[in-house]
Amino acid sequence: MTISKEPMGPLSRRSVVAAAGVVSLAAALAACGESDDGYGSDQADEQTPAEADAPAGAAGAALAKTSDIPVGGGKIFKDQGVVVTQPTEGDFKAFSNRCTHKQCPVTSVEGGTINCPCHGSKFSIADGSVKAAPAPKPLPAAEIKVDGDTITLA
Repeated sequence: MTISKEPMGPLSRRSVVAAAGVVSLAAALAACGESDDGYGSDQADEQTPAEADAPAGAAGAALAKTSDIPVGGGKIFKDQGVVVTQPTEGDFKAFSNRCTHKQCPVTSVEGGTINCPCHGSKFSIADGSVKAAPAPKPLPAAEIKVDGDTITLA
């Protein structure tokens, strides 16, 4: 291999801008697929389909009082792996807290949807159906029991 000691000519503005674009694109693509906090990772590859769809909570565990779940909204129970919603007064639903796109945990319930921060997927609080892609399927339902004013995992 021969290395020339001749100085290169001046770089054109177009060359510098193109190189910066390539570096930025590579960084963005790498960030989308890797993260220490689990966002954007391919966690689904590490789980069986049943594990990926199943909420993590223990059956019989008390989650909340019915008054803790706002009408038209919901609450995320990260440790139990579920989201509990109340689409209409007195009607409580529960779903897995893992997005069906890349298994990122959802982080908010607002505006009638359960929202994933990783790639923008949104799910209905009423039935878990996809309201905004890229999620390929609805959030899996979780079984809950409402006894008086207490909500527990079934």
